[in-house]
Amino acid sequence: MLFGRTQTWLIVGLGNPGTKYQNTRHNIGQIALDALAGDGKFEKHKSGMLVCSKKLSDKKLLLAKSTGFMNETGNPASALAKFFKVLPENVIVVHDELDLPFGKLRIKLGGSDNGHNGLKSMTTHFGADYYRVRLGIGRPTNKMNPADFVLQKFTTAENKLLIDFSITAAQAIETLILDGLAKAQTNFND
Repeated sequence: MLFGRTQTWLIVGLGNPGTKYQNTRHNIGQIALDALAGDGKFEKHKSGMLVCSKKLSDKKLLLAKSTGFMNETGNPASALAKFFKVLPENVIVVHDELDLPFGKLRIKLGGSDNGHNGLKSMTTHFGADYYRVRLGIGRPTNKMNPADFVLQKFTTAENKLLIDFSITAAQAIETLILDGLAKAQTNFND
């Protein structure tokens, strides 16, 4: 699985395990990773992550999904990064973002967890200075608790746009890795 002296990037798609959470707003990070993986297969690694290895130009990408719950992702992601000697500056976390409308994305380096338990777990193990690809899921329009909203399935209208949104997110990740933060922000931040 190692590619010699190739620069390795760890891309973690946040989400929860099992069919109950499949295709929910909280799992959009993992949905985007599926688009990035293309026909690549995810296999269980001893770190406790599902991993798909992919080459992008002269870079090695480790696409990783936790087999545990989102708020516990940092520990297995850290173990995976140590195993493959991934530098902290080569870690990207792809996650749902309530503060962006559905279909919008933002790329940034560092920042707070803003109450997101998956980010909180990653920050505990990596510090705050990792890249974030924030995928907009919007906020509930009624008085629904946001914690309940993120665990709901996408609406029919959102599902029609989800494949294109996931492909755009995958392209944004590739641009970040190949061309850097400024170019990725210019091309993809709405």
